[in-house]
Amino acid sequence: MSSLTAAVKEDHEEMYEYYDKYLKASGDQDAQTRWSNQLFWEIARHAVGEEIVVYPLMEKHLGQKGIDLADQDREEHQFVKEKLKQLEGMTAGTTEFNTTLKSVMDHLHEHNDSEEREDLPRLEPQLGEEGSKVAAQSFTRTKKFAPTHAHPSAPNKPPYETLAGFMALPIDKLKDLFMKFPTEEMKKDA
Repeated sequence: MSSLTAAVKEDHEEMYEYYDKYLKASGDQDAQTRWSNQLFWEIARHAVGEEIVVYPLMEKHLGQKGIDLADQDREEHQFVKEKLKQLEGMTAGTTEFNTTLKSVMDHLHEHNDSEEREDLPRLEPQLGEEGSKVAAQSFTRTKKFAPTHAHPSAPNKPPYETLAGFMALPIDKLKDLFMKFPTEEMKKDA
């Protein structure tokens, strides 16, 4: 990954791609369930990656403005986590599910755009090229060990978030075993 911004933007694009695939699968509840599970899985991991890697960097390098931006971003993540938790109890493809999911995606578009327009352009110069590469690697690596489901009641700042994430991960992985995700064939066809 060439930069932290590139790593974060790539994740944002994946979220939009999975949501588009969910919408295109309208009328096929199985496919919509699989794509929504994939979307939720990606959002949960992305949020924790940002909260453990990106936001502490903003706080460290951008002073009070970075603290304010990180706090705002954490609040926005909290809204998404709460909505994702609600969605876990709903059936994909229903009106209620679609309406709630659309509100999540609308919120994420605004949040992601803000990160790409304001947060990351402020942070990148402070990190420098090499620091940005290191941060991108850390962000990507952190996602591999992040919980795969939303945990709105968990702490959202390190070190407690890191500890809570490590505790939640085995339970999330067990849940994932019983969930449906897009098959390789679905990924190729979409």
